[in-house]
Amino acid sequence: MAAMGSLETVKGDTKERKLFAILVCWLLGNGSLLAWNSMLTIEDYYSALFPKFHPTRVLTIVYQPCALITIGILTYREAKGNTRLRNLVGFVLFFVSSLGLIILDVATGGEGGISVFLGVCLASAIFGVADGFVEGGMVGDLALMCPEFMQSFMAGLAASGVLTSALRIMTKAAFEDSQNGLRKGALLFFAITCFFELLCLFLYAYVFPKVPIVKHYRMKAASEGSLTVAADLVAGGVKHRTQSQIAAEEDPQLLGRLSTKDLFLQNIDHAISLYLIYVLTLSIFPGFLSEDTGTHRLGTWYAIVLIAMYNVLDLIGRYLPMIECIKLTSRKGIMAATLSRFLLIPAFYFTAKYGDQGWMIFLTSFLGLTNGYLTVCIFTEAPKGYKAPEQNALGNILALCLLAGISSGVTLDWLWLIGKGW
Repeated sequence: MAAMGSLETVKGDTKERKLFAILVCWLLGNGSLLAWNSMLTIEDYYSALFPKFHPTRVLTIVYQPCALITIGILTYREAKGNTRLRNLVGFVLFFVSSLGLIILDVATGGEGGISVFLGVCLASAIFGVADGFVEGGMVGDLALMCPEFMQSFMAGLAASGVLTSALRIMTKAAFEDSQNGLRKGALLFFAITCFFELLCLFLYAYVFPKVPIVKHYRMKAASEGSLTVAADLVAGGVKHRTQSQIAAEEDPQLLGRLSTKDLFLQNIDHAISLYLIYVLTLSIFPGFLSEDTGTHRLGTWYAIVLIAMYNVLDLIGRYLPMIECIKLTSRKGIMAATLSRFLLIPAFYFTAKYGDQGWMIFLTSFLGLTNGYLTVCIFTEAPKGYKAPEQNALGNILALCLLAGISSGVTLDWLWLIGKGW
């Protein structure tokens, strides 16, 4: 009886530690997009500051190539990369660039102009580089652990959008009637972002590597020949190298790891699905929702409400796959659902032209729900059945395809401006 009680205690402790690791993954996911979402959510401030430059679209189109090029280079070199260093550099860049935006605004007294706009564009580019470091690094790292960690990280990415939208609504309500209200809200946003990025830096550097279940998965990955977890194992207090690691360093072919090309070809349907999901989403969100939906009863609140609804439903969608009976695991089913979302393009066009704000809010909510749901279905299903080094590589490949889709989507978003003076 005593032994049984001890066993139950160990199981309970393991469950609690797993839940703690899931929480940390959620916070890290939040921090991975909080800086960029903060920049997007205060688009009304930047639109007022730089009315001639279409800041929502320009900042996005500056951000995405930087993220795509960075993750492309790191994906190519992922097999021998230092995942720990990669993620830490990313969070440092998020913090430094957020702080830089505060300094720039304070130094210029909240004035506009081309030079200030270029400074904001530089910050956007740094956010893109940081995203390329963190998103691929975290997805690759979590791909070799349990699916719950990946789902929680993905939910954290969406939660950053919900958090920024909630803060934007509160700051707009609090500062709307005050002098320089938009500016005060924007500065508060980036002050919170700086704090949160420092928190993520601390969590990833000192807390996450020491969680027992995380060390377990990384030691398992090391035993299968993964070199990317070595620095994290040292940070977690594990200093020995396995025979598999030594063999992999001497001859990577000994472990029979599939090449990046083979992994891509075996998962090309998932890669295409992710690409198309984000091509569609980013061709509508946030640029179209911010500038091309006409004038409605909500006035200046309209774009904020639309973006908030997208973010909330995106977050909800990322939790739906936790219900096994509605989780989509069929590759053909995922592809069919992805292609069917393109019917949203004519739906948004005609709703913006002839519909009222209720229908637009509904469509935006559906866009977010399906985006989050399909993203988690792919990222949690694709790595199953592979060895740890292959899971890490596949995670990087899928993150690259996601960012490629985003980059294409924000480029296509400019097509909505045809016939409007551009």
